[in-house]
Amino acid sequence: MVSGMRRAPSHKSGNILPRTRPNAALYVFVILVLVSVSFLLISSSSFIVNFKDLGLSVFSGVRGGIYELSSFVSRTVLSVSELADLRKEYNELLKSLERYEELQRSNAEINQENIRLRQQLDFSKTLSYRRISAQISGRDPDNLYSAIVINKGAYSGVSNNMTVVAWQNGTQALVGKVIRTGVFESLVMPIFDANSQVSARFTVSRFEGIVEGQGNRDNPLLMRFIPKRAREEINIGDMIISSGMGGVFPAGINIGRVCGINLLEYETTLEVELEPVIDFSRLEYIFLIEAETDAAIHNSDAGLFDD
Repeated sequence: MVSGMRRAPSHKSGNILPRTRPNAALYVFVILVLVSVSFLLISSSSFIVNFKDLGLSVFSGVRGGIYELSSFVSRTVLSVSELADLRKEYNELLKSLERYEELQRSNAEINQENIRLRQQLDFSKTLSYRRISAQISGRDPDNLYSAIVINKGAYSGVSNNMTVVAWQNGTQALVGKVIRTGVFESLVMPIFDANSQVSARFTVSRFEGIVEGQGNRDNPLLMRFIPKRAREEINIGDMIISSGMGGVFPAGINIGRVCGINLLEYETTLEVELEPVIDFSRLEYIFLIEAETDAAIHNSDAGLFDD
């Protein structure tokens, strides 16, 4: 091998293919066409109109959203305001309803009061005695469960030992008697007081006895000293009235009805239990009475009586 000599290429000149390259002129042509079409589109009125329509649509959508939002806020604020007004009106209606109910109760109470007063007035016309109407105003603080305070005194013609009666449930009944008289108030001892004694008799059999209290309005009255022979003629439910003996209480005033009979073997008399005609827990109005002859004397000494 001779040094320095170059080795000839093994490929023959007839088998070598030329390398293909992009045509630059074609690229330029395509680019120019695209640019021309773009300028043509931009310059055309139809593209401008479409662009305006697109902007108008977007603006309309935004404006519609803002309008809906503002409308929602306005409706919410208006609803809150209307709710506050409705609540205020509701409270005012509640107050009006309360006032109406109060007036209705007051009217009902006034009607009931008128009925009771009318009954008392009708009853007072039937009394054959001089009378003084009065109202219970309280209880004696020293004797809370017994003595009754009334709102009439010596100024109105009230005097000690005057008989006190009442009209209740269509029946006249004995309440007690005056035991202390002030100028404008008086104290009444009711028949259920432990110190009260009333001469009484049976309306049917006419047997007599003494009615005594037991110190409490919830306990029955006791009628004592009734002859044992009266046992066969005494029945539950018999009415007991005042007999007029002793001159303290007028005769014929209802006291109570027999609710029990006690017969003690070692006693010579018997006793009966009485349920008072008057319900003292509901007593409001009373009348103080005295006989016509005594009334005339008292009238000349103390002045005119109140009706």
